[in-house]
Amino acid sequence: MRKRIFVYEYLSAGGEMAGESPAGEHAAADDLLAMGQSMRDAIVADLLSLENYDVSVATCNRATAVPQPAGAVRARDGESPFDFVARQGDAHDLVWVVAPETEGLLAKFRQCVDRGRWLGCDGPAIALTTGKRRTLLRLAEAGIATPLAFENAPETARWVVKPDDGAGAVATSLHPSRKAALDASRHACANSAMEIEPWVEGPALSLSLLCGPAHTELLSVNRQILAVDAHGLVSFRGVEVNVMAAADPRAAALVALAERIGHAIPGLRGFVGVDVVWHAERGPVVIEINPRVTCAYAGLSDALGRNVARDVIGAHGRADAWADSSKAMHA
Repeated sequence: MRKRIFVYEYLSAGGEMAGESPAGEHAAADDLLAMGQSMRDAIVADLLSLENYDVSVATCNRATAVPQPAGAVRARDGESPFDFVARQGDAHDLVWVVAPETEGLLAKFRQCVDRGRWLGCDGPAIALTTGKRRTLLRLAEAGIATPLAFENAPETARWVVKPDDGAGAVATSLHPSRKAALDASRHACANSAMEIEPWVEGPALSLSLLCGPAHTELLSVNRQILAVDAHGLVSFRGVEVNVMAAADPRAAALVALAERIGHAIPGLRGFVGVDVVWHAERGPVVIEINPRVTCAYAGLSDALGRNVARDVIGAHGRADAWADSSKAMHA
């Protein structure tokens, strides 16, 4: 029997991203839309290669055409994103939403869809990971290294200011001292709580996880490309997927870290992204958790030689269990 699955990526479906600076508003919006479309198209391509699935994809006038033969669906005039997703959720067997945690967006979409149709993290896990400080405190309680461990370290030289519920590097800035960071946070947007953290020195990585009820698999280790301008503004320039071979001496620690994260936040489900810095002395330090598909999804199935969408569906108990984890990491 064929199943109907609805894919909704917030920006390419017509959503607007909060927190952009007026000076770079149009360029930032274009960049974010392009990233959203790449995630959407990668998910849809994986789903279209599966048997017994009919795929519907949310779109809007400013987005590129959806991959064929998926069906394009649009919100009605005046219909809110949440009402649109709820309506499509009622008409489909499964719903896969990609949306930022900012301002509780992802959590609100979760509430719009029946639990049995939702492909993603559960409500409490989304609520927890939406707050960066709360997430770090939970991880630290579980013995996982975070920037909190560097707050009183004498070697900490730089500090970062970012929205506590922000997505990516939006409104993120780097400062030469804690005092400078505190001053900057006081002048930040009044509508957003700002987090001040030590800047952890080391290579910026991300982990792509596949989270199930009993096991968390490390799919790939990715390299994040970040830039810091003369004013300290941090920007995300992209990601290189699956850059670490299984034989790398750091790999075993990252595989173990994935399992520890799954135990610390048991409501994580499906594809989850984790930002990590590899510190020279302390090893992997978790910066934040994204309870959703991230940019690293694009190209991941090809890099791993497996269909990640099939595995995500399987992680929710709606298909055969995902592939043997020994296939997860490739050179």
